[in-house]
Amino acid sequence: MQTHTILSNKLYLYLTEFFAGMSVMAVELGASRLLAPYFSSSQIVWTIIIGTIMIAMALGNIYGGRYADKNPNPDKLYGRILIAAIWIACIPVVGKYVILGISAVLIFTVSSNFLILAGFLACMAIFVFPLFLLGTVTPSLVKYTVDSLEDNGKTVGMLNASNTIGSILGTFLPTFVTIPSVGTSITFLIFSGILLLLTVIYFVSMKTGKKKLAIGILCFAVCCGTGHSDSFAFWETNLSYEGESVYNYLQVKEDDGQVILSTNVLFGVQSILKKDDSLTGMYYDYALAAPLMADVMQKDQVDVLILGNGTGTFASQCRRYFKQTNVTGVEIDEKISKLAEEYFQLPEDVETVTYDGRAYLNVTDQVYDVILVDAYQDITIPFQMSSIEFFTLVKEHLKPDGVMAVNMNMRGKKEGNINQYLADTISNVFEEVYVTDVLGSTNRLLYASGSNQILERLAKNREMLADAQLSEMMERVASGLENYQAGGYLMTDEKAPVEVLGMQAIDGLIQNEIGYYKKVFEKKGISGLLNEMR
Repeated sequence: MQTHTILSNKLYLYLTEFFAGMSVMAVELGASRLLAPYFSSSQIVWTIIIGTIMIAMALGNIYGGRYADKNPNPDKLYGRILIAAIWIACIPVVGKYVILGISAVLIFTVSSNFLILAGFLACMAIFVFPLFLLGTVTPSLVKYTVDSLEDNGKTVGMLNASNTIGSILGTFLPTFVTIPSVGTSITFLIFSGILLLLTVIYFVSMKTGKKKLAIGILCFAVCCGTGHSDSFAFWETNLSYEGESVYNYLQVKEDDGQVILSTNVLFGVQSILKKDDSLTGMYYDYALAAPLMADVMQKDQVDVLILGNGTGTFASQCRRYFKQTNVTGVEIDEKISKLAEEYFQLPEDVETVTYDGRAYLNVTDQVYDVILVDAYQDITIPFQMSSIEFFTLVKEHLKPDGVMAVNMNMRGKKEGNINQYLADTISNVFEEVYVTDVLGSTNRLLYASGSNQILERLAKNREMLADAQLSEMMERVASGLENYQAGGYLMTDEKAPVEVLGMQAIDGLIQNEIGYYKKVFEKKGISGLLNEMR
């Protein structure tokens, strides 16, 4: 093999392996954040990401090994790294458009498994090729570093160790440093720049590839100029805030009447503030029946716990309508809690705790009059907060006449849907369970208690309300309540298929909401669809 100055010391090869491993993991984590605002961050999406990336790496390993045997020229390897670097730099520029384009096509052409198909195709289109190229690094470097059979085990071990250590850093840096501080787009650009620098050092030292480098640097510069924005909802022009936290994509939209928090660019409202202090018209209003069921008007103090506080919509309503409530809001995302103070006028006397909801119940001994479980976001339903063990824990933290309210946000009609599983599971823990659908949405509110007097207390306390709008709302809730008849569906810590059930619910929602436009598309094609949507 020809002797190359920069490669004569194996340190540079180990560094190449190190930064390649780092970049692979950084791209994988970046992929999850790029897809999450559109497809959620459920286990299904993670499975798709990991699966497609493993396919890409495996194919890259095979190709890289065979090509290194046939043509052991390091120029080819660093040329592939250069292409991978530029492709990764292009992801912030075009990735979101590719995702929306694929989703737009599939939403009108498939009737089931939309999330799986859209996520898989998006990953294949955006991430497979650059990671395939990075998958060729390890077998190629083995070819350049193994000098004899006497030390080949040590050399290959050092390469694998370099790759593993790089992968570890590539896991932690995006999650805890770059994504929260500078966002997903710049994270892609940072790790693209690292790979680009590797190739620059190589080609400059070898005095080759000048044209490749010039084109690569130019492309990278263009991507830095056009792809640095973290605006996932690029069509929105009136956002008050758009950013990312360790857990979520965050979007705050404000108009003359309200302020809204969303963690998904396409649908869903996680929190809302009505500037005129009126009711929200959403499930938060229905949840206000829980304090009445807990006899709020007859008590000097009512302790309320919110698991999934968001920016405090329900907390603010409790303090507005029931002055005697003492509210604690548990929210795992600290950045959301900061947005609550900045944009949503969260009352100062509402205690906010940065914690996982179930973990908080495990560390507190306090019991409450009302516990609202509001931790389900679209398809992202934490299994640890949907099992019989969790709801048993909730009941243990309720007073004898306490009430649990649960926002179940994907109402389904199919037998064995996610809400049926949740309601059946809860019915195995609580003696009294009532449900009501939220008008104009896919949400359903569930109320559960160990007391059999919650309907009587609701009726009695409703008559004592001074606010006419709230009184009318509570009358609507009372008239829509149905005593839930439990079935045999059950979720436990051992078995809680929330991702699959959530995906089925998404498919049902798409069919219901998009059905009309799908018929137009089938009859009149894309031109007819565009005319219909004008």
